[in-house]
Amino acid sequence: MHISNQSAGILLYRTINNSIQVFLVHPGGPYFKNKDEGYWSIPKGEFLDNEDALAAAKREFEEETGQKINAGNFTRLNPIKQKSGKIVSAWALEGDIDHEIIVSNLFEIEWPPRSGKMASFPEVDRAGWFGVDDAKIKINPAQIPLIDELLHLTA
Repeated sequence: MHISNQSAGILLYRTINNSIQVFLVHPGGPYFKNKDEGYWSIPKGEFLDNEDALAAAKREFEEETGQKINAGNFTRLNPIKQKSGKIVSAWALEGDIDHEIIVSNLFEIEWPPRSGKMASFPEVDRAGWFGVDDAKIKINPAQIPLIDELLHLTA
């Protein structure tokens, strides 16, 4: 199995009452069920070297939210490196989606561990819009520079 060391994602944002809000997703599955601060992420996923990163980011956004985003001004942000060593390429996009109606694709793992039983879980179990200060608490700390760059671009 090929493990990719690169992901692509979309930092969706909107402005409400002159304040920036960012759209984040929470990972699904039993390991993240009770984890909150530092575990949210931009919608993103792995892609291969021969794949267009922006196309992969759009695909992953749809897989994790059930909603397509094709139109708009996609602004490339500086890639970041997560603790795992994975490089995340991201694009900022102004837009708005209903975080209450996301539908994520599923993944399968053995659950409970060593039970021999496979169980399906959504890749993303919930999503939300967060003001910048709250988002920086919720998001994987390695992704904070994406928010900082967005703020610089929209200042």
